[in-house]
Amino acid sequence: MLLLTHILLVFLSFPLLLAATPFHNSSLHLHAHPDPDSVAREVHRQVESSRRRALLAAGVKDQQCLTGNPIDDCWRCSGTDWRQDRQRLADCGIGFGRDAMGGKGGPIYVVTDPSDQDPVNPALGTLRYGVIQEGPLWIIFAGDMTIHLNEELLVNSFKTIDGRGAVVHIAGGACITLQYVSNVIIHNVHVHHCVPAGEANVRSSPTHYGWRTRSDGDGISIYSGRKIWVDHCELSSCTDGLIDAIMGSTGITISNSYFSHHDEVMLLGHTDGYLPDSAMQVTIAFNRFGEQLVQRMPRCRRGYFHVVNNDFTSWEMYAIGGSANPTINSQGNRYIAPANPNAKEARSRTKPSLLVETEESEWSGWNWRTEGDVLVNGAFFVPSGEGLDAKYAKAESLDPKSAALIDQLTLNAGVLGGPRDNGVGTAYSGVNYGGSAATADGGGGASGWGVGYGPLGMVFGSGAPAPSSRDSIVMITTALLSASLFVTTFFSLHPL
Repeated sequence: MLLLTHILLVFLSFPLLLAATPFHNSSLHLHAHPDPDSVAREVHRQVESSRRRALLAAGVKDQQCLTGNPIDDCWRCSGTDWRQDRQRLADCGIGFGRDAMGGKGGPIYVVTDPSDQDPVNPALGTLRYGVIQEGPLWIIFAGDMTIHLNEELLVNSFKTIDGRGAVVHIAGGACITLQYVSNVIIHNVHVHHCVPAGEANVRSSPTHYGWRTRSDGDGISIYSGRKIWVDHCELSSCTDGLIDAIMGSTGITISNSYFSHHDEVMLLGHTDGYLPDSAMQVTIAFNRFGEQLVQRMPRCRRGYFHVVNNDFTSWEMYAIGGSANPTINSQGNRYIAPANPNAKEARSRTKPSLLVETEESEWSGWNWRTEGDVLVNGAFFVPSGEGLDAKYAKAESLDPKSAALIDQLTLNAGVLGGPRDNGVGTAYSGVNYGGSAATADGGGGASGWGVGYGPLGMVFGSGAPAPSSRDSIVMITTALLSASLFVTTFFSLHPL
């Protein structure tokens, strides 16, 4: 009988163990860089290399585009017209999101229709139709447009949303969600006035749509995502966060962007107790945090966060916050404190959901470092961490950056330029396979179709939702309970 009891306990404990296992993001630990300090050092090497090139090129004809910003100099000063070589951008990433390939190697898809009438069956030519396709796709825009999304824009893996050459606003409705995806680049778009949506079916791929619960109203929500790069975007005035990355997301770079008019700007980490976020690694570089911002630039939980060469022009409560022992490496930033004498400190170590400081006995062991930062108007940053010098012994010594250099590195933060020639000529809805746009009847483009692609990109398959992780747990639990019932019946008929 004791043996029977042990067998039943083993069977009945399996469902509880399965329910507690973070299926989708347990593998994300495998994607965390084993030496994050080396990634930070590589960013500095790239900045110094670009600075030297810019100094050497000063006054040289045809090389005056060099700014010292390694991302921009990579694709803007390559010697080719970026309109003819858009996908070079994917080779220009830095930091933890440097491996985000987006739609590199895939065809060009031209957005010609700003509408979003049917989130389950989006029309060809809409942004939603492009982002849900399978395989790499480089998405551009035929002209200036404002896109009002009725539901979250669920972006599939290996996609680039490239707003260069047009003025593109995603505003006034739901916004962008990157959930369980990788290799996404979002470049040169305005994202603002995002509001909650949901309680509706939304398509996430050509073969799957499903019911979405109420969203938070983030500008860009990253949920168990990896290899994500947000560059040259402008974000403001959303219901919740401007950018939130949670649930074990990692391999993220947020660069060259402009943030303004918002309270809780950026949340990196789900909750203090969510252990998979310990593998989160994020680079925040060359951004400008502008007017009427309050806090969370960012707020970090667990993980490793490299905050480098940003311009924090103002805040009302604090700039960088954190809890649950995150590693924050602040290097070469400018912090301009507000006039409020009670808000001069650039950092905040707060308890979750409470506007109270964590006890020093707890945070004194957290690795928070400031190196080469410019502190203005009474701003100050209190470093912490036992063995801090030893931990960063391999890091380069970084002299304080001059205000002029920070101005130069963040000169073009935000969306580049205003209305200008979009450089794509006459465009039609569909996928561009060889330079000429595919027409609505499948004409144009290169002969033949790319691997995994059919006419006009993809043909939607069955709308039957794929089983969720919760469905899988229910099925496994049912099977195990059935097995335990069998064992009970067997031993009742065949006693030991």
